[in-house]
Amino acid sequence: ERHILRFQTLLCDMLLRDAPLGIFTQSPSVLDLVKCDGAALYYRNQFLQLGTTPSEAQIKDIIGWMAENHDGSTGLSTDSLMEAGYPGAAGLPDAICGMAAIRISSKDFIFWFRSHTAKEIKWGGAKDEPTDRDTDGQKMHPRASFKA
Repeated sequence: ERHILRFQTLLCDMLLRDAPLGIFTQSPSVLDLVKCDGAALYYRNQFLQLGTTPSEAQIKDIIGWMAENHDGSTGLSTDSLMEAGYPGAAGLPDAICGMAAIRISSKDFIFWFRSHTAKEIKWGGAKDEPTDRDTDGQKMHPRASFKA
């Protein structure tokens, strides 16, 4: 969250110097600021995109969802739009999963999109050490305890 706020401050400074369109059309661009697969700008009913992003209609739908569910916020970041409760997440391209968005005015936004990132889950317990007994009184092993 602090990372997003720091970039929001940097972008606000950029926006004060140049029109917001410049951060999409000039170098460095918004893709150079954040590690992402794509970025989009919705500014004064203009739509610009770089890299892999949802369609303009899908981004307008995301803006509507944010207005209904995150209206008091100046931004939103999530690893998964599906887990964040966005109802249109299943209809997004497979390459779109996470999103960071900042509001630059009441109707204008900058979005960054990222593909799914795999997470490694480390299980506790020794590999071969029994820790409990199942309903039959058999010793359960940590790695076998999830078998159906």
